[in-house]
Amino acid sequence: MGLEFNYPLLLFLFIPAAVVIYLFINQTKGNKNVENLWIICVRSLVFTLIILSLATPQLVFKTDERNVVFLVDYSASMTGTEDGILSWIEKSIQSKKEKDQFAVLSVGKNAAVEQSLQSNNEMVQEFASNINRYDTNIEQGIQLASSIFPRNSNGRIVLFSDGNQTAGNVLDAARLLKQRGIVLDYVPVSSLYRQDMAITEFSVPSSLYEGENVKLTVKIESNYAATSTVRITLNDEEIIEENVEIKEGANLFTFSHEANETGLYVYKGEIAAKGDAFAENNHLQTVSNVKGTPKVLIVQTDQNESIRQALASSGVMIDQITPQQLPTTLSSYLRYQSILFNNIAATEIGEKKMRIISQAVKDFGVGFVMAGGENSFGLGGYFKTPIEELLPVEMEVKGKQELPSLGLIIVLDRSGSMEGEKLSLAKEAAARSVELLREKDTLGFIAFDDRPWEIIETAPIHNKENAIEKIRSVTVGGGTEIYPALEEAFNSLIPLKLQRKHIILLTDGQSTTNKDYHALIDSGKDTNITLSTVALGQDADKHLLEDLAEYGSGRFYDVVDDSVIPSILSRETAVLTRTYIVDEPFYPIVHSNVDWDPLFKDGVPEMNAYIAVTPKATSQVVLSSEKEDPVLAEWQFGLGRTIAYTSDVSGKWAGNWAKWEKWPDFMNHLISRTLPTYNSEPFAVHVESRNGQTVIQLQSSSNDIGTIETAVVSQSGEPIDASMKISAPGKYELVMNHDPGMYFLRIKQYTEEGEGKLYKTGFTVPYSDELLIKGNNFSLLKEAASITGGKQLKNEKMAFDSLPENPVKKQPISFLLIFIAFLLFFIEIAIRRFGLQPLKIFAKKYVKQRQKENKKIILPKIKKSIETEKSSVKASPMTVSNEEAGDKKERAENEEVNVKSPHENMKRLLDAKKRRNR
Repeated sequence: MGLEFNYPLLLFLFIPAAVVIYLFINQTKGNKNVENLWIICVRSLVFTLIILSLATPQLVFKTDERNVVFLVDYSASMTGTEDGILSWIEKSIQSKKEKDQFAVLSVGKNAAVEQSLQSNNEMVQEFASNINRYDTNIEQGIQLASSIFPRNSNGRIVLFSDGNQTAGNVLDAARLLKQRGIVLDYVPVSSLYRQDMAITEFSVPSSLYEGENVKLTVKIESNYAATSTVRITLNDEEIIEENVEIKEGANLFTFSHEANETGLYVYKGEIAAKGDAFAENNHLQTVSNVKGTPKVLIVQTDQNESIRQALASSGVMIDQITPQQLPTTLSSYLRYQSILFNNIAATEIGEKKMRIISQAVKDFGVGFVMAGGENSFGLGGYFKTPIEELLPVEMEVKGKQELPSLGLIIVLDRSGSMEGEKLSLAKEAAARSVELLREKDTLGFIAFDDRPWEIIETAPIHNKENAIEKIRSVTVGGGTEIYPALEEAFNSLIPLKLQRKHIILLTDGQSTTNKDYHALIDSGKDTNITLSTVALGQDADKHLLEDLAEYGSGRFYDVVDDSVIPSILSRETAVLTRTYIVDEPFYPIVHSNVDWDPLFKDGVPEMNAYIAVTPKATSQVVLSSEKEDPVLAEWQFGLGRTIAYTSDVSGKWAGNWAKWEKWPDFMNHLISRTLPTYNSEPFAVHVESRNGQTVIQLQSSSNDIGTIETAVVSQSGEPIDASMKISAPGKYELVMNHDPGMYFLRIKQYTEEGEGKLYKTGFTVPYSDELLIKGNNFSLLKEAASITGGKQLKNEKMAFDSLPENPVKKQPISFLLIFIAFLLFFIEIAIRRFGLQPLKIFAKKYVKQRQKENKKIILPKIKKSIETEKSSVKASPMTVSNEEAGDKKERAENEEVNVKSPHENMKRLLDAKKRRNR
């Protein structure tokens, strides 16, 4: 056993500690009592123990036990080597001693324990951990391996790898191992040869002009010769497909394409060849910004050309699509400078598309306009959607006290097939419906499987939060039986005296029985009960549900995208609870606005109708009705400007506005107000991979050190965390950790005057270097092993060879020393406060108590001894001399005297002294 200190230099603290003790001794020179000596000793011990504990002492015990961790590179480049590595490990553990322990770990982008540290010879048969194989981070594997070893003990790590790391730094990890006394040995494993072909470069100019001929360059590397198909797409539409001959090594191909439309375009290059090992490295993407005439996307359900005609003189390009054709990727929206929704319902779009549109507006400055109609705003089901969030108005309206009395019952299928997102969205939809109701409205909520469950009793809402909590508590159940639940809903509403009564049925299945639904609906028609139905998924009985909705004077919804469920219930509740359409002819009131005043300076014509909404606090109302409802409102949402125009653009509601001579100017201004102003190439963007992270380098064209704001968004519209720093004047770096794919970057640069200039572009995070065609890097493994004193293992038995340093176990004792010092500290306080007198009193009491105990034990023994001697004298024929008898008597008296109490002894001594003095 030995002793070592982790921080031996701290032992020099004994010098100032000795000075402190010396000064204390000098202060107490004139008072050399026992108590001061005790205090000096105790205080010296406290200082000693504290200084020793700060130096972190450890008891070192030698041991014969060896701990070995086998760390296996399980990345994609090592595919096919797993069985050979496991066989090597299995042979190795046959040579270990009984006390030796081993563990098995695998590492790719992350590390995992395949088998924990153990001494028996049981061995894993395959790698079962779910790790990301498309990167190699040996550093992370070593960190996990070092944590496997018992605390404060050394051991050996055996690394199996081809040496190709794509993340982390194995040399840094080796230096940390050296500090702990852990040896890193390695077994070089060559990756198996596989035919592979990869696109390593795909370049397109970052900025183009409309009509320009684009040069597309594709670099392909291959380790075998083959015929390959090169395919290039533009925004997911194929523009080039060509068969090419690929030779072994690097291949460079150039293609051309005319940029005939404006906007941000995503080009994708792909290759396809027989015998290719990895498909993940067969494609790359890049982005180009095509400048030219602004483009506007108009979304409407019909082919009405009124908007196109009104915008004919504006000079903008127009794409017109239906709601079902709305794209699901961010890049498709960044092709446009503005988007106009013309009388379309949220139930036709879905939450995912709305979120992406919101991201395009907020982070990339795309404009947005919503025009009114029967399917727009609140009537379209936009309550609490991403579109409502970006608009300058809210879907709820004023004047709730004038609304009719209402009863609503939601009947929700809770059968087993509803488990997961479908049930969650349905509950969220019901919760939104509750929020649209007034507290005096009547609400009921019935969940059903093979029987109905009344979750909320049909009654006026007194506590919305409590009702929402009950709705969200619903869980899945068993089968599907629609009729009993629907019957209970009708029976609950029939006796109620309400102006409007409505039932919404949501189900994804088919009822096990087929009863007379028409008779049930007829029973409620006399009291004006209406029924709407929602078919969730392909298994729903759509014929039955559509028939129920038609017979019940309601609406039928066939849901393909589950995310529209909340919008459906919001729309149903809005239609039921509000008279949203204000169809009384009126002259809009013009509110002063410098950007709109020139258009309205000569007055405005009469308007027939509009959708009632509520303006948000920071919005600008340009036109309003006589009831103070906004007709035209705008605001800034992030980087984009959005406008709510609550009348229509077809002329039915707009009335004389559509015949107004300034109608084309009004429509042009409606769109032009939302067009963003982009800066012209203020930054050069370069993307590279560094230690497993993606680094986006931004070089300002002016080299100015200014304030910039950045945002990174994925193709699906999700915001991405990226840290930014200034690396040099005019140079910035964004660092992010994310999967390969297409991402979009928005930069807002502020001038000295505080004005912001907007720039947008895109970039690709390419596939991992793990999928590049390359050889082995055994020299890196050798360098890392040499740092720790390790080496290459030539055979299996070497894994359990003796370590360069004898295996040891270390036991820290700092806590023990601190604990003892803590006790001594309180002992010193006690001595200073009470002195040693309590200790003396305790000692006297202790001695007295011990003497009493001894007396109780010794006296009986003496008496017994005397009695034994007397009896032996009587029994013996021998005579005892007077001298011997006197000696025995004297001894007995002496023994008797010895057991007397200290008080009696003292009295005896005093009496003897008096006798001598006489």
